[in-house]
Amino acid sequence: MGGLQTKGTAGEAGLCLNFFPVDVYYTIIQISKSSRLSISNQMLISKWWGYNGHMTELLYQTDSYLREFQANISAYDPQNRGITMDRTAFYPGGGGQPWDTGVLISGDDTYKVEKVKKAGDEVVHFLDREMPSPLRSGTVRAVLDWNRRYQLMRTHTALHILCGVVFRDYGAQVTGGDMDPLKGRMDFEFETMRGELVRAIETAVNLEVEKGRPIQVRILPREEAFQIPDLIRTKINLLPQGIQQVRTVEIAGLDLQADGGTHVVNTREVGRIRIADYKSKGAINKRIYIELEPS
Repeated sequence: MGGLQTKGTAGEAGLCLNFFPVDVYYTIIQISKSSRLSISNQMLISKWWGYNGHMTELLYQTDSYLREFQANISAYDPQNRGITMDRTAFYPGGGGQPWDTGVLISGDDTYKVEKVKKAGDEVVHFLDREMPSPLRSGTVRAVLDWNRRYQLMRTHTALHILCGVVFRDYGAQVTGGDMDPLKGRMDFEFETMRGELVRAIETAVNLEVEKGRPIQVRILPREEAFQIPDLIRTKINLLPQGIQQVRTVEIAGLDLQADGGTHVVNTREVGRIRIADYKSKGAINKRIYIELEPS
């Protein structure tokens, strides 16, 4: 989300792919926005199951509720047990939202997907064990850990509600954020924050939950997207200059932001939002922690 893209850990701020056709290596360069350091991690691609340069279709961008899908294997990296496919519903992490987990099923064999990362136009799924050579091509069935994914969807939308309320009522921009299933935190540009203010914010966000506002995802041309007022709610605009399409998430009547994560379709699905704590993180930087109830 626009409000969560300021997290500055290596690997979550950006990914770039370089190719070395002779050595059958590709390099994932992870750029840390906070330290401005580049970290290179070379992954050997099997000559038999080599990288083919195909783009992964990101199913989660248009259907956050897709729990299971079939896909064709594009490449396999035996050194890191990493697999790429022509399509995926696994969210690869970013913008403060953790990656999805689940399983890949090939024939009678089931492999846990322990980690997912974006690498250029591809999504790499890291497995819990090595996949035998005969299974490294063809079609697999993929199943997400739906309980974890849905909890993250509810949490991500809850943070958008919080961001929308704070921006509407107080005009405060977001300076950082992070989340785990059913809990998260967001930093705002506030000079002061007291218990009375926090209680008012909590009341306001839960009123928005109860209103049952619909949530819509759209993918827009860059020029059209940037005509939307206040599309970027972070203090710093982190959208890459070269991006041609912008995915937006709109909570009708409350919030509209550039965002790449997964969300529920109605604010009622979030459930009650509790502000668990708040802290000062600087002269004009205040942090709010939220928690949700299990569904």
